[in-house]
Amino acid sequence: MRVLNLYAGIGGNRALWDSCKITAVESADKIHDVYSDLWPDDSVVLGDAHQYLIENSAEFEFIWSSPPCQSHSKMVKAGRNRTPRYPDLALYEEIIFLQHFCKVPWVVENVVPYYDYLIPPTAVIGRHAFWSNMDLTFIQDVPRPAGFINKQNQQAKKELLSWLGLPDIPNLYCGQNHDPTQVIRNCVHPEIGRQILEVARKWLN
Repeated sequence: MRVLNLYAGIGGNRALWDSCKITAVESADKIHDVYSDLWPDDSVVLGDAHQYLIENSAEFEFIWSSPPCQSHSKMVKAGRNRTPRYPDLALYEEIIFLQHFCKVPWVVENVVPYYDYLIPPTAVIGRHAFWSNMDLTFIQDVPRPAGFINKQNQQAKKELLSWLGLPDIPNLYCGQNHDPTQVIRNCVHPEIGRQILEVARKWLN
């Protein structure tokens, strides 16, 4: 099964995928390198996932995209020192593109946003919103550790990696954020990823 994993991060969503030929795209070089170490059998592209999708979507049998969530998150409006910012509408560009031009199973994942959805999601599973051409409403969530959002130190990093079933990794940071758990908390739990891949396999059959 030829799978495209866009905005791959460290690959939490793909940890339980088997019998797949996976191409992953990640734009941050240090995160790209950690993904490559964790999943050496995947083909890992250092580049722009948004552009890669429109140029290469026809080559795959299943497409997963997890565009950056920071501009959509409810955290945009939380706290006293937040600076107003535009939501990155590349999220909705990809949903519309896949709805109209993709003939294989696909899913776009993001956070539940602070605004009303511009396009209603197919399913909301825990803190994740999913858009897809598949029925995902029966996918089971995986309970998060207590205090999930506030886990932001080295001990929390170990706890979250254990929850995901992943080995220890170097500290990774998103932009100017010096929270060593942010990249890890961005992961979709492997069990959710496994369930969605199984739906895609049934869709193809």
